[in-house]
Amino acid sequence: MATKTKKLSLTDFPEKEKTVGNIDVKVYGETSYENQMAVLSHWLHNHRRETTKEEQVEIIDAIRDFLSRKEFRQKIDIDEMTDGEVLMAAEDPAQYDLFSQFFNVPFPSPDNPKFTFIDLFAGMGGFRIAMQQLGGKCVYSSEFKASAQQVYLANYGEMPFGDITKESTKRYIPDHFDVLCAGFPCQAFSAAGARKGFADETRGTLFFEVARILKEKRPKAFFLENVEGLVNHDRGRTMRIILDTLRSLGYKVSHRVLDASDFGVAQARRRIYIVGTIDKEVSLDDFPVRRATVGDVLEHGKPLSDNRITKLLLKKFSLDELYGKSIKDKRGGGDNIHSWDIGIKGETTKAERTLLDKMLTERRKKKWAEQWGIDWMDGMPLTRKMIASFYAGKDLDKLLESLVKKRYLVYEHPKKRVTKKTEGGVSYNVREEDESKPRGYNIVSGKLSFDISKILDPNDVSPTLVAMDMNKLYVCDNGGLRRLTLREGLRLFGYPEEYVLGMSERDGYDLLGNTVVVPVIKAVAERLINGISKQNN
Repeated sequence: MATKTKKLSLTDFPEKEKTVGNIDVKVYGETSYENQMAVLSHWLHNHRRETTKEEQVEIIDAIRDFLSRKEFRQKIDIDEMTDGEVLMAAEDPAQYDLFSQFFNVPFPSPDNPKFTFIDLFAGMGGFRIAMQQLGGKCVYSSEFKASAQQVYLANYGEMPFGDITKESTKRYIPDHFDVLCAGFPCQAFSAAGARKGFADETRGTLFFEVARILKEKRPKAFFLENVEGLVNHDRGRTMRIILDTLRSLGYKVSHRVLDASDFGVAQARRRIYIVGTIDKEVSLDDFPVRRATVGDVLEHGKPLSDNRITKLLLKKFSLDELYGKSIKDKRGGGDNIHSWDIGIKGETTKAERTLLDKMLTERRKKKWAEQWGIDWMDGMPLTRKMIASFYAGKDLDKLLESLVKKRYLVYEHPKKRVTKKTEGGVSYNVREEDESKPRGYNIVSGKLSFDISKILDPNDVSPTLVAMDMNKLYVCDNGGLRRLTLREGLRLFGYPEEYVLGMSERDGYDLLGNTVVVPVIKAVAERLINGISKQNN
C-alpha cells in the first residue's frame, strides 16, 4: 500500500539561528526551506508580476509558513486569514511590518528600474550590484551553494533558487526580462553531437541550461563571464561551440578577454566576457584604463600572525625584501623564497643552498628524460652523475648526504607514465616509480604546504585570486605579517564597502575566489545596456 507523502513546511525542521547582515537566516539543512525562502523573497520583490494558479498556491503556502513562525503569532492570526488576505499582507509589507528584513538590506532594487535581468550562477551577486548600479532590477536569481545563498539573501533580500538544471527551479523564471546574466562554469562538451546544434553538442553541460533559457525566453540581451582558459579549452572547440550556439539563437555576439587590473582593481585577473543582443554587436574594445595597487585596499593595525614561518621570514628578510615574494620550492628565480632559504627543515650552508637552487632549475629540463629513457615530467630526480655535470664542487657527495638527511632532498626512482582505464573504459595516465631505473636525488616538495603562499606587494597588483589559495595570502602591516582580510579581499574584487560577508574566513575566501570583478562587469554591462537602449529608440 502506497504511503502518502507528507507535505513539508518550514516548521517541520529544527531551527538554528544564523545572523548574516541584518537578516536572521534559519538554517534547516533541507532544500525545502531554501526553496520556500526563494519563493517568498522573490514574490516580495516582484509581486506585481502575473502568476499562475500553481504558483499562487506555492506563494501562499510559503507566506503562511513564514508568518506562522513564533515571532509573528502574537501579531497576526494566520489560521483566520484567507488566501487573499495573505497575498495582500505580502503585497504591502510596510503596512504590517512583517517582511522588513527582506528590504532592510545594503543593496535594494531601484525604485524605477530602467531594465530587468536575471542572475544565474549568481554566487555573491557581483553581477547584481553592477546591474543595479546601472538602473536594473533583478527578477530572478539562481545559485546552488548554500553559503552563497545566505550572503545573497543578506545583501539583496532574496534567497536565490537552487540547482538550475532542475525543472522545478527553472519554472520560476519569468517569461519577460531584458538581460540574462551568468557566470557559468566551464565544462567540456561531448563530441557526440556531430555539430547538430546546442541540443546535441552541449547537452549535459551548464551552458546548455543558459542556451535553453535564451531560446525559450528570448531576452533582448545576455552577458556571460568565464575563466580565460575557456578560449583554448579543448583546443578551442568549447569556445567555438559556445559562440556558434549563441549565434544560432539569433544573437549578435561579441567577446573579449579583459584584465581587471585595467579597471581600477588591484588584481591581475583575466576573464573572458561574452555579450550579445538581438540586433547589433556591442564593442568591447578601448575601455579607458584605470590603475590601482594593493596598497590602496589595505586595512591597517590588524592582528599579526605569529606562526613559525612568519618568524623565520622576518628573521631572514626585511619587510621590503618580502614584497611580492612567493614561498614555495616549485620554481627558481628571485621572486621565490625556498624552504632552504629560511631553514624550515633546518639551517643550510651557502654551498647547500647553491646546489639546491641549481637542481631546482636543472630538474625541469627535458634532456634528463632522454637519459633516463622515460617520458618527461616537470621535476625529475637526477643521478649523482647528472648532478656532477653541472656542479663541479668536490664536496658534492657530502652535500647530497647532508641534504637527504635534512629532508630537503629525497633519494628515489624516476617515475614512468602508466596508462590505466576506469571501469567505464576511460583511459587516464598516472606516474609510478620505475624500479628498473637507478635512484636519483629530487627536491622533496613541489609546493610547500605552509601557512603562506605569497606576500602581496603594496606597490603592485595581486595575482589572480583563487579560492584554494586565498587564505595563504599575506600582507605586511605594522612591522609584521598577517593574512589578507575578507574586507581587503572584497576590495580586490571591487565590491562596495557596504557589502556584508558575515561568515568565517574559510567560507568567505571560498566565495571570493570564484566571484566576478564588479567594476569590469559594470563597464561591460554599461555598453550592453546602452546598445539595447539605442536599439529600442
